[in-house]
Amino acid sequence: MTDILDKVSATPEALALLAEIVADHGPVLFHQSGGCCDGSSPMCYPAGEFLIGDRDVKMGEIGGMPFYISGSQYEAWKHTDLLIDVVKGRGGMFSLDNGREKRFLTRSTICVRP
Repeated sequence: MTDILDKVSATPEALALLAEIVADHGPVLFHQSGGCCDGSSPMCYPAGEFLIGDRDVKMGEIGGMPFYISGSQYEAWKHTDLLIDVVKGRGGMFSLDNGREKRFLTRSTICVRP
């Protein structure tokens, strides 16, 4: 696993949803894998219940919770900063935002630093 800090941030709405989830489940972690980042949904798991791979990259933290991305995904998106937002809808089947009628959404912005 590689640490790349300060490449992910969150909107106030995402931080509020995260606080709600942490109050219900305790510490969590995020993992973004597969597909394209912009417009996709990161998965939110209870801390310790998702195995972080050797090639996963820690992009930083939001609300004090770690945010990881798969190594192959990082290679495709290393010139972007990620902003985690919230929209109406259902989260991923195994994601802790599921069943809350709102879900996390990844937005991306091109940046000059890898």
